[in-house]
Amino acid sequence: MESGRWAAPAAPGPVSARLRLPGSKSITNRALVLAALSSSPSLVRGPLKARDTTLATGALRVMGCGIDDSGTDLTISPGSLSPGAPVSVDVGNAGTVMRFLPAVAALQAAPVAFDGDPRARERPVGALLDALRALGASIDDGGRGALPFTVHGSGAVRGGPVTLDASGSSQLVSGLLLAAPRFTEGVEVRHSGPPVPSLPHIEMTLRMLEMAGASVSSSSSSSGSADRPDTWRVEPGDLNLGDFTVEPDLSNAGPFLAAALVTGGSVTLPDWPRDSLQASDAIVSVLTSMGASVSLGADGLTVRGSGVINGIEADLRDIPELCLPLTSVAALASGPSEFTGVGHTRAQETDRLAAIAKEINALGGDVAERPDGLAVTPRPLRAEPGHGFDSYDDHRMVMAAAVLGLAVPGIEVLNAATVGKTFPTFTSAWGEMLEAGR
Repeated sequence: MESGRWAAPAAPGPVSARLRLPGSKSITNRALVLAALSSSPSLVRGPLKARDTTLATGALRVMGCGIDDSGTDLTISPGSLSPGAPVSVDVGNAGTVMRFLPAVAALQAAPVAFDGDPRARERPVGALLDALRALGASIDDGGRGALPFTVHGSGAVRGGPVTLDASGSSQLVSGLLLAAPRFTEGVEVRHSGPPVPSLPHIEMTLRMLEMAGASVSSSSSSSGSADRPDTWRVEPGDLNLGDFTVEPDLSNAGPFLAAALVTGGSVTLPDWPRDSLQASDAIVSVLTSMGASVSLGADGLTVRGSGVINGIEADLRDIPELCLPLTSVAALASGPSEFTGVGHTRAQETDRLAAIAKEINALGGDVAERPDGLAVTPRPLRAEPGHGFDSYDDHRMVMAAAVLGLAVPGIEVLNAATVGKTFPTFTSAWGEMLEAGR
């Protein structure tokens, strides 16, 4: 795919497609960390191969791991650095690399310097670094609480209890939990602050730790609630990920399922997991609320649109990755929508709330920013000849533009190649979906 403009194709009619999606970035990068910390080699089947996961494998190789790429699978052999030999890690703009790898680095017996893209230097990581210091790690960040920083590993981390504010990202918690079995005392992480976003991603971390043999638990403090724990415990012990298969990325499924709603067609995903590590129920719930019919059978998950899109009020705290494509759907709905629980996405690859509001409003839309979300009032949309829809170097903005383009001819996406962060073949898969319905 060229790095210039991509003409988002308009739908010639209702889509009718059956698609297989690449593996989950979130699961792939967790599996890589667990494999790197295991006591024996692991086989990771069907991992995502995109910029974020390439950065993760590159970082783990720098820190001494052996990673053999056999096409569709990865074999990971744990390793470590020679004492005192400093190395550098490039996190790019990958939040999982920036937040999952410092704890791994603290277990090395050498300094590991972290840096990344300019935007990555603006993303929250200070709470994680402070927590690691409280658990016994030595970190030099010049007092910035951000990239660049250096973890001065001593070969071990004491661990124990720690409290942090993880309202900026659930990855701040997962970054501690993933390495916790290797800490001398394990770790007990307590969140204190506004609600943690993407809580299902912490549940994903705990379930994958259990799969690798760790002993884990979660609970709620007096200020928490039973369905939203705020304290997580991982006991010290050995890890052995073994033979692990990565699920398809259900966040990347969002735009394709949204296409069924927008066009009044149908999209089937044959590999949809019945017992997913991801927030599959929340995804199905919001699509159903917006007017889709959803069925899960032997053929996989099928989403059908009726030709009418409902405006809704929805808390997207557990599925913030879908906020941008769902905002595109809402801009084409029969009534207004309001999305909440996504204020933290202002600190992701771009300020996502400001970016999607600006781009849809430039097409004649009415998207209003709120402190914690967006209010969307449908208006007739039109792309003027030559107008570019800016991606802001954010893969989710490319996906949002693709959804809009189904119903708004003439949308041209700037720097659409940035979608390769998590889905390198997105534009070709999008085109194949539309061709299948002809």
